[in-house]
Amino acid sequence: MVTKNKDTLTRKILIVDDDPDILQVMGLVLKREGYTSMPVFVGSEVISAATEYKPDVILLDMLLSGVDGRFICQDLKNTNATRKIPIIMISAHPAAEQISIEAGADDFIPKPFSIDLFIKSIEKHIS
Repeated sequence: MVTKNKDTLTRKILIVDDDPDILQVMGLVLKREGYTSMPVFVGSEVISAATEYKPDVILLDMLLSGVDGRFICQDLKNTNATRKIPIIMISAHPAAEQISIEAGADDFIPKPFSIDLFIKSIEKHIS
């Protein structure tokens, strides 16, 4: 397990996934590590949620119901209020890593993921 940083309590993570079970697991892991998180189920709400919540990192599923995570990533990177927020895309799709980087993501985590990799990826972008 990754050691908690005393600054994690002030760090906010926006979690975007259309699977409530995945959102819950990620939220629990982040809480255990001392982070504050906000789940978003609907892709069309990501820009407004990111603008209002002002997260330190966005965890974004690539394949969301009704909206492609790649387009959300591009929109976030093209919006002044959100362009500097690191985006970590998550997917089980075999070609997802290259696709997510092409979409402007700052990092990629394959599903299923290890908790250590999950936390280390987040810490890499907020340190």
